[in-house]
Amino acid sequence: MLTLSTIKAAKAQPKPYRLPDFGGLFLQVQPSGGKVWRLRYLRPGTRKENMLSFGSFPTVSLQDAREAREDARRLLSRGIDPGMRKKTEKLVTAQKAASTFGAIADEYFDKRARETDEDPSKRERSRYDNHLKPIIGNVPIADVTAPMLLSALRKPEAAGKLETARRLRAMSGRIFRYAIATGRATRDPSADLVGALTMPTPTNFAAATDPKDLPDLLRALWSYAGGPIVSAALQLTPLLFVRHGELRSARWADIDLDAAEWRFSASKTKTPHIVPLATQAIEILTELHKLTGRGAYVFPSARGGDRHMSQVATLSAMRRMELPADLVTNHGWRATARTLLDEVLGFRPDVVEHQLAHAVKDPLGRAYNRTSHLPERKVMMQAWADYLDSLRTGSNVVAIESRRSA
Repeated sequence: MLTLSTIKAAKAQPKPYRLPDFGGLFLQVQPSGGKVWRLRYLRPGTRKENMLSFGSFPTVSLQDAREAREDARRLLSRGIDPGMRKKTEKLVTAQKAASTFGAIADEYFDKRARETDEDPSKRERSRYDNHLKPIIGNVPIADVTAPMLLSALRKPEAAGKLETARRLRAMSGRIFRYAIATGRATRDPSADLVGALTMPTPTNFAAATDPKDLPDLLRALWSYAGGPIVSAALQLTPLLFVRHGELRSARWADIDLDAAEWRFSASKTKTPHIVPLATQAIEILTELHKLTGRGAYVFPSARGGDRHMSQVATLSAMRRMELPADLVTNHGWRATARTLLDEVLGFRPDVVEHQLAHAVKDPLGRAYNRTSHLPERKVMMQAWADYLDSLRTGSNVVAIESRRSA
């Protein structure tokens, strides 16, 4: 059996040699002078000889090596190969390291960047780095609990950043669901936090609802000096007043310029929706078709590929034009149209609501179908486009009473 003095006295030789201990354990002395603990054993079942390393002396002491040998012998007595057990444990450790919340979050952000023109590094990744990474970034995602996640969200909540906390919970849910889909987690603990956070007070999108605020805004949109694709999007935003995501993801296959209709599934209600196209919208789309008509999207991404325009493209354009943020946003045009079509142009609220793709029911409580009030909506959309033209150019508005009869 080996002794500590024998081990320390062992000198390097031109070739490796062994200092045996007991039960297959030996210390191999390398030509470099290094000393490595190894165990020689027979694999269960095959009875083939195999070697198992326990590390180097003196990092692993004689006593440590003997304890490791006894652990291996106990496994062998149960028919378990200690070498295979060690490899399995290493693999599990490596998988856990690759399956931390942070590692999977990075995968998710990279996936988002490939799928859409919206770069998550400026929004979601920034929120993750600031709030979640320091607390749960290095934790295996399968080990993250609801209380652990809540503790990370309490910090922005305590600082009064209620919307940030809400967005972080929603974002973490998307990361957990991605982990579940890729086999690294079995459940989403963010779902357990419903009602645990203080919810922010809802705020309405900024909108211009006074006609006197519109002429300068419209003239600015129509005089945008940037690219023609963004320019067309800026002009169609008030003309069509659809949700901004619906506009920028519009496909040419859904637009019939001859029938003057755009048919698609509304993003909120997931139901078929029809947008009658006024002559002004037809003119813009006809010119735009010359530029983008060969592709799938009406507003393709400036970065190329089979992607549509980014979420911030028109917002950035409006900021560059220094338009007042308190008066206009992309979504705000829906509120503008909703107010002015009713209060100024005199169209029935139910017709307006239907064109907004809101859930509208008839007097018997039945949901209208997509063609409900379509003739009136066609008149309304043309009247709306004419009204915007009149505000922009300063020409006389067609008498309101003529619209009320629609």
